[in-house]
Amino acid sequence: MEENPPLIQTPKSKARAAWVKNPLFLIALVLVAALAWNWVDTRTQISGLREELARRLRDSDTDSRDARLVARQVQDSEREMQTRLAQLEAQLTQSQNQQVALEALYQELSRSRDEWVLAEVEPILVIAEQQLQLAGNVQAALVALQTADSRLARSDRPQFTPLRKVLAKDIERLKATAMLDIPGLALKLEQVIAQIDALPLAEDVRAAANVANARAHADEGFWSRLGAEVWGELKQLVRVQNVERNEPALLAPSQSFFLRENLKLRLLDARLALLQRDEQTYRDDLKAAQSWVSRYFDAQAKTTQSAGASLKQLASSAISMQVPSIAESLSAVRNYKLTREKASR
Repeated sequence: MEENPPLIQTPKSKARAAWVKNPLFLIALVLVAALAWNWVDTRTQISGLREELARRLRDSDTDSRDARLVARQVQDSEREMQTRLAQLEAQLTQSQNQQVALEALYQELSRSRDEWVLAEVEPILVIAEQQLQLAGNVQAALVALQTADSRLARSDRPQFTPLRKVLAKDIERLKATAMLDIPGLALKLEQVIAQIDALPLAEDVRAAANVANARAHADEGFWSRLGAEVWGELKQLVRVQNVERNEPALLAPSQSFFLRENLKLRLLDARLALLQRDEQTYRDDLKAAQSWVSRYFDAQAKTTQSAGASLKQLASSAISMQVPSIAESLSAVRNYKLTREKASR
């Protein structure tokens, strides 16, 4: 093989080789390389930082835009919520006003309902009081009080409880009172009055008997009639008569009409005394009526016997009693009504 010729070192090359071999040069070279590397690395980091900063700025812009969008949405939602809240407040105010109006209407209707009930109950109690004081009809007054109590019970109002307690006391008081059938007695009197025109007069019966005897004698022969007339004349010479027996009174046709009318008036007076609880007048009128019936009318007739028996039964009936009063119930209803009227003013 061909050997390489030896390199000829010049003074410059020798000097360069000496610098290369110099440690300071090497250190300087390393420092330069380190500085270069550091500069490159720094540039790289700066570039990365710039990119990161740019990215973050872009992200920040995006987030800012999103935040502004969200803020606008929040503001829109807030305005919408405020609008809805205002509407709800308006509806709440309207609802409260309606509730107040309904409560006022309910109170008005409640007062009107109570007034209607009281307006129904008060006349019933007035009628019951009139039945007691004028007619003494305890049964009718009791029915009226029970009707008023049932009307208050149907209303189902707690404020009527005190009134119902007062009514209950009067109801028990009426139930404990001895019952007199005043309407029944008055009805019997009316039945007797209706029979007056059908009662046969005693003189009419006697006249009819005389006519019948005359007809019987007319049917007999001449000698029989002559003998009867002679015997009748002989009997007139001596007469034996029981003066204690009441003979039927003789009345003219016009007097018989007035007799019946006066008897009716007597019985009507007895009926009025019955309703007024005037027992003395009641008994006197019935006694006079019994006397007239037994004196002027045929005692053998069934109608006369029926009328006499009815008058006797009526005369034996007691009509006097201590009539209770329901003024307490009537006063309670009127006072409650007056209190409500004052409270509503």
